[in-house]
Amino acid sequence: MNYRFYNAKILTMKTTDIMEGELWVQDDKILYVGEGGDAAAVCQSLSIESILWDREIDCGGNLLMPGFKDAHTHSAMTFLRSYADDLPLQDWLFQQVFPMEDKLDGEMIYHLTKLAVLEYLTSGITSIFDMYLSPEDTARACVEMGMRCVQVSGASGQEGFEESLAKMEERYHSLNNFDSLHSYFIGFHAEYTCSKALLEQVAAMAHKYKAPVFTHLSETKAEVEGCRERYGMSPVKLLNSLGMFDYGGGGYHCVWMDEEDMDIFAERGLSVVTNPGSNTKLASGIAPISAYLKRGVNVAVGTDGSASNNCLDMFREMFLVTGLAKLREQDAAAVDALEVLKMATVNGAKAMNLPDTDVLAAGKQADVILIDLHQPNMQPLNNIAKNLVYSGSKQNVKMTMIRGRILYENGQFAKEIDEGEIYGKANEIINNLK
Repeated sequence: MNYRFYNAKILTMKTTDIMEGELWVQDDKILYVGEGGDAAAVCQSLSIESILWDREIDCGGNLLMPGFKDAHTHSAMTFLRSYADDLPLQDWLFQQVFPMEDKLDGEMIYHLTKLAVLEYLTSGITSIFDMYLSPEDTARACVEMGMRCVQVSGASGQEGFEESLAKMEERYHSLNNFDSLHSYFIGFHAEYTCSKALLEQVAAMAHKYKAPVFTHLSETKAEVEGCRERYGMSPVKLLNSLGMFDYGGGGYHCVWMDEEDMDIFAERGLSVVTNPGSNTKLASGIAPISAYLKRGVNVAVGTDGSASNNCLDMFREMFLVTGLAKLREQDAAAVDALEVLKMATVNGAKAMNLPDTDVLAAGKQADVILIDLHQPNMQPLNNIAKNLVYSGSKQNVKMTMIRGRILYENGQFAKEIDEGEIYGKANEIINNLK
């Protein structure tokens, strides 16, 4: 379909300046971003005779911007939302989460992922970086729902050594050719759930395909101390010594990294994906975001799963990124809100290898959201970009478009999405698992 959005404020994220104008979408791509005006003149500048619109949308002075990139999540963990709260991470994970996950099957994961997609759409999230069980069913759910999804292997010693490696390599081929909305990365759950032999084989696979690797990394103090006891070095240094990051990648959480760890990230061009909501709720700590930024490390933002967060809300994550950094540094100027907005959009796209979704520009994918500025929390319009971080809310998301399809608009999902059925299946699954 072809869309013309006009009478809009536009935040392209090429810069954080706000422009007034129009955005045109043709099929799945952005055709034009600019001041608009005379349609014939714009068409001439685009070297096209004319364009027939399926819809012309008056934005009413509201804000168009790139969709948010949730750069770390476990979508199907929606079934554990508020199920195992107020526990330390290790107890939460090993005594509550893992036993419940053992009861899941692929069909359950398919339906639970659909529930997460509904929540992503209401939060203006247009791309997710997912790690979970049964990736084929996650891929199927996301593509059916129209959600752009990058998945990463969660290989661990719990599956069995050879089984983990064989599955990961098979999926690397099949899921990278599944749909244009979907891609798949080499990775593993965490150092503490993998043997050194398994880690070495994952690194070898990364070398075979010259591929980046992502994993949970230095999330808790106990994790880092345990790795030091086993190997005499931090998780980052261990993985680096194995050649794990020779072709890039990065880590989720990265709360407990020392100066040498951070230098490795900077030298290797690795990405940190911070998850402040989850790290706060599980008392894991506050990531040293200022130190990463000073080194030029690419920092993206993730929600983590809704078992540990408990909501898939990028507005809350953005506020926590800057708020917690200010507390950690005892400096109210630490981690500027504009930098956080970049983390949630451009930097996330970089971490996920989605360069066609980072900014609003001609030729980029039409992954666009519309933010309602005509609500009390967005007024007055002193600084719209910073207000998104400090005051913005899911209630301000008027529209979420992915690959040129409007999937959520004015509080309603696209007509092909049956949210009632999705809610019913999620509740049926959790009731049967208890």
